[in-house]
Amino acid sequence: MLTEDGKHLYVSYDEYHNLIEKLAIKIHQSGWQFDTILCLARGGMRPGDILSRIFDKPLAIMSTSSYRADAGKLQGHLDIARYITTPRGEIAGRVLLVDDLADSGHTLSAVIEMLRNNYPPISELRSAVVWTKAMSSFMPDYSVEFLPSNPWIHQPFEGYDAMRPEQLLAKWSV
Repeated sequence: MLTEDGKHLYVSYDEYHNLIEKLAIKIHQSGWQFDTILCLARGGMRPGDILSRIFDKPLAIMSTSSYRADAGKLQGHLDIARYITTPRGEIAGRVLLVDDLADSGHTLSAVIEMLRNNYPPISELRSAVVWTKAMSSFMPDYSVEFLPSNPWIHQPFEGYDAMRPEQLLAKWSV
């Protein structure tokens, strides 16, 4: 649900999963065949996992991190992992790169440049996200929702960002 001021988008679990299913349909209807899904951790892990199951393709993972300040709301220095975790040796062939959103576009652009320069076995690379913000300098190959007001997206699992084990113990103690 987008707030009236257009600055915040609140997404329920059902909406989130529906959007990932719509992303799968877009990818399928494009007719493009790919060998592996490479998701960017953390945001791309949930969509990547679901797409991996739907398309019955192996899931590779690359960690990136750029949101650190102001409770994770300010973009800082981008860190890209040196290695990709993949179940089939080295990542190769046609790869679908998955993240949750194209926000500024900086992360996706940097990762694609790094992959193209350092992973010659990748023969074709396309990108898929759930949301693309208007301010993004990067336009993914597949996206479900375009957000012209550039809202902050409140994903349904963000409550865990501030939850600690002690809070869970208090919640579940009888």
